[in-house]
Order: sequence, then C-alpha cells, then structure tokens
Amino acid sequence: MYSLDKKKIKDANLKFAIIVSLWNKEITSRLYKGAYETLIQSGISKEKIQTWEVPGSYELIYSAKKIAQCYNFDSIITIGSLIQGETYHFEYLCLAISQGIKDINIKYDVPVIFGVLTDRNQQQSLDRSGGINGNKGIECAKTAIYMSLFRKSIK
Repeated sequence: MYSLDKKKIKDANLKFAIIVSLWNKEITSRLYKGAYETLIQSGISKEKIQTWEVPGSYELIYSAKKIAQCYNFDSIITIGSLIQGETYHFEYLCLAISQGIKDINIKYDVPVIFGVLTDRNQQQSLDRSGGINGNKGIECAKTAIYMSLFRKSIK
C-alpha cells in the first residue's frame, strides 16, 4: 500500500476513533483487531485510540457524525459488515451507509475511513477480514494514519 514513518507518526501525536458494528460480529471483531493492532504497531499509544460499539453498520453514520462534532480526533475509522441476502435490503443499506460516511467526510474536518465490507456471502467476508484476501481493517488503519498526516500537513 504505502510506507508509514513511525517517527513522523509519533511526532504528530495522532488520536483515533474506531466505531465497530456489532452486527456480523465474527467479521467486525476481526476487522477491528486488524485496525487496532496496526495502529499500535505503527506507534500509536493505546491512550490515543478510543473505541465505540454500535448495533449495526447503519448506525455508523450517526455515531461518526456525533464523534466528528463532539471530539477532536485526527481520523475516525468505521468498521462494519454487510452480507448480501435474498432481499433488496442489502443494496439499500450499502448505498445509504456509503453515502452517509461520504457526507460526514464532506461536512466535517476529519477523515472518516470507510471500513464496511459489502460482500456476497460470509466466506467472502471471512476471506477479507483476516483470511486469504488479507484484512481490510489493517488497510483502514493505514489509510487513517496516512489521511491524518495529510490533514495535519495542510493546516
């Protein structure tokens, strides 16, 4: 993806919020673990990471908005998992959540990282949350660090 300079990260004194959906917890807990451990391994202290849990991926929108309004984090990571079923519910949720997170990125001066898997089946979700296709939570954490440094560089 891209390399991250630990000294630059440490000097920036970055703070992160992670919001995790409890729906499809088997998947979201794996994504969370990947994101959290990546932040720690990159030099972010545990005290600079705050985590919230919400019932489902749709609730990531409201919670990310409130955190952006009420706190001063350098980046907010949203973690969720949607698995396609037999109804149109999946498509509606995917669109609403991606649009909602996009809107928060536009309205507030904090990067909100979209870490919501939108998969066809559970196996695909497992493969993308620490399985054969890696862990998208790791990628989200790296993106959050990168965007946080970017944000600080232009202030």
